[in-house]
Amino acid sequence: FKLHTETINIWTHLLGFLAFLAIALHYVSRPSVEVKWEEKAVFSAFFLGAILCLGFSWLFHTVYCHSEQVGKLFNKLDYCGIALLTMGSFVPWLYYSFYCQLAPKVIYVTLILILGTVCILISLMDRFGSPEYRTLRAAVFIGLGLSGVIPTMHYVLVQGIYSAFNECALGWLILMAVLYIAG
Repeated sequence: FKLHTETINIWTHLLGFLAFLAIALHYVSRPSVEVKWEEKAVFSAFFLGAILCLGFSWLFHTVYCHSEQVGKLFNKLDYCGIALLTMGSFVPWLYYSFYCQLAPKVIYVTLILILGTVCILISLMDRFGSPEYRTLRAAVFIGLGLSGVIPTMHYVLVQGIYSAFNECALGWLILMAVLYIAG
């Protein structure tokens, strides 16, 4: 509870964690006549990713100075949270973009889950957290996010660029990608 170099990281991630937790609880508690269970499941993937990402990050920035062992453990969880947020962010977009096309939807959701799991497994490796792997670490996370180019190009080729921006929220997807990469 004092001002130091981690104050902003701790408090912004803690408050974000609490905000997403509250929004998620409100959303999933809506009656089924307002929000169908399928939509609750789809958005829960995003909410879970955001809650875990911000929760792990808040915990990491709070306890990493405890000891080297504790710092390394929570650093790994922090990286896992980034992968979980990226995975969870794609699920709603894929669900609605390929709403009437079951095969592409299943393929692309499976693809992001596999790539995200690989990213998590890499994040759990001890070497991955060391400074000499900083560039590789960034490349792995950027690669995970840019894997969304594949379903995006599929959508654009099949439905057209106008539909991608006006019916499929491609502009918001691009903004998400820019913000995630910048982060």
